[in-house]
Amino acid sequence: MSLARALSKLGVCSRSVAAQLIAAGRVQVDGRIVRAPARRVRLGAARLRVNGLEIGACERVYVLLNKPRGLVTSAADEQGRDTVYSCFAGSTLPWITPVGRLDRASEGLLLFSNDTRWAARLLDPAARVPRTYHVRIDRTPEPALLAAIGAGIVTASGERLAVRQVRCLRQGSRNAWLEIGLEEGRNRHIRRLLTTLDLEVLRLVRVAFGPLALGTLAKGSFRSLTAAEVAALASAAGGSQSS
Repeated sequence: MSLARALSKLGVCSRSVAAQLIAAGRVQVDGRIVRAPARRVRLGAARLRVNGLEIGACERVYVLLNKPRGLVTSAADEQGRDTVYSCFAGSTLPWITPVGRLDRASEGLLLFSNDTRWAARLLDPAARVPRTYHVRIDRTPEPALLAAIGAGIVTASGERLAVRQVRCLRQGSRNAWLEIGLEEGRNRHIRRLLTTLDLEVLRLVRVAFGPLALGTLAKGSFRSLTAAEVAALASAAGGSQSS
C-alpha cells in the first residue's frame, strides 16, 4: 500500500496529514527519508519512522464524543474556526479520525477511531446502519407535514433524500421536536430535506448511531467505547470487530 495510507492504517495520523509529513521529509522508510506519499511499502515489513520515532502498530481506539454546536468536524480549518479536536486537548489519545461528520451547527453523538476498516464498514451505505436525530423545527407539525417528511424528496440534481422514520416527540405553541431516523448520512441530509419543505431547523442533535445511544454524556465530553459496544456497532454494519 502507499506510505501515506500505511501511516493512516497504523493510526499515526490521517492520510492527508501523512502526505504532508512525507513531503516535508519527516518520514523514513528503512532508514531513508522518503518524500513521495505514493511510495509503496509492505505494512509490517518496512521500518517506519516519523520525526525520528519508530512507528509500530497502535492500539485500536474507539471514542464517543458529545459534539458541541459551533465546532467544525475537521482536523484543521482554513478559516481558523475551532474544530472537534479541541475537545481532546490534553488527552493521551493517539491520532483518531471522525467516523462520518456533523456539520458545524449540529451537535451530539460523533464517533472517532483509528480503526479505518471498522469505520469504513459503519459508513458503507450498503450496511444501512441507522442514525437517529432529535430535530427542533420552527412550527408545530400537522400529519400532512410528517407524511411529507416521511416520503422524502428528490432534489433538482436528482438526488433522493429519504428518511427511515419520523415522529413528533413533543411540541409547543410555535415549534416542535421531531425524531428522525436515517439509514445513511448524506451531506446536510436532514437540513436540506426540511429546508425544501419550508421548515427551519432550530437545533439538530444526533442521539444514536446504530445500537449506540448518546445517553447522559456531557456536552464536549468524550469516553472510550466498551468492547461490547465496538462489537455491537460492527455487527450492526454486518461484520465482526477488527482485530
